[in-house]
Amino acid sequence: MKTFRVFLLFFIILEIFPVSEEGYAKNKDVEIFYVDYGPKDAPAVLLVQGLGGQLTFWPKSLINLLIDNGFRPIVYDNRDIGLSTSFEEFGKPNFIWNYVKFYLRLPIKSVYSLSDMADDGMAVLDHLNIDKSHLIAQSMGGMISQRMVSTNEDKFISYVLISSMAKAPDAKTAPKGELRSLIETRSFKNLSMDERVNRSLKIYKILASKNDPSFNESEFRKEAISNINRSPNDTGFSRQLIAILADKDRYDEVKNINIPTLVIHGKLDPLIPFEEGKKTADLIPNSIFLPVEEMYHLIDEPVINEISQSLVEHLKNNNY
Repeated sequence: MKTFRVFLLFFIILEIFPVSEEGYAKNKDVEIFYVDYGPKDAPAVLLVQGLGGQLTFWPKSLINLLIDNGFRPIVYDNRDIGLSTSFEEFGKPNFIWNYVKFYLRLPIKSVYSLSDMADDGMAVLDHLNIDKSHLIAQSMGGMISQRMVSTNEDKFISYVLISSMAKAPDAKTAPKGELRSLIETRSFKNLSMDERVNRSLKIYKILASKNDPSFNESEFRKEAISNINRSPNDTGFSRQLIAILADKDRYDEVKNINIPTLVIHGKLDPLIPFEEGKKTADLIPNSIFLPVEEMYHLIDEPVINEISQSLVEHLKNNNY
């Protein structure tokens, strides 16, 4: 079944991007599926996805922006999602008990840590024999990448941190209202295909830019079904979430990041507070903070249009 899914994915991606290479990197017993868009002689840019996000979630316009400007984007599925190793044999974490511990600030145990997930990204670079790479990460991927950079700074040329923070989530920074309810539902409730698609649409509409002329609900539903079929077991979302909640503040780590860093955060972000994004930027010595007025949480077309110049300049100004 995995071989068929990889084969099918290859042809889907080939229709959109000029794929140079795709395959698996290994971090001990964990296999990480990646796609390297090439070209191999261009500066590499490793992209790290957020909570429950597959490599297919990266907007094709962002990938094309990088390729068109002379870079080599490399994307991958975090462990427990997409075509990478699943930990479903561990089952879903105890939702109620872990939330009690979260709000009481008690230690939480996770199947794996954000540091383990950071090692997965490094395994992709090692597998591709890449000595140095740029790094772009969003949301949970930002949390993972903070550990990647702080322990492997010599492997990175520059860093772009989007919609993330160095603080470990607490009751004050946790999402509120409908967004909280939707995340909790995904964490513990099994839904039908239609219910999962509807939930994805509701979450997207909360996290995405409003009045996006490029958004097509029918196409979104088709892509959501395709992504669910690609990664049908959704229990990895719960375990990734617990890994976030079990982590500690990464203030000391980001204080030691010295590579050129661009921190991008939406002023309207309903998931990661804008103030926390700004605080994280303030802690990184060699950073530039780019606040985006109408940005919520996701990197969608209006956001790409807004940040593309700053993003490309950052990468080109801090090249080899």
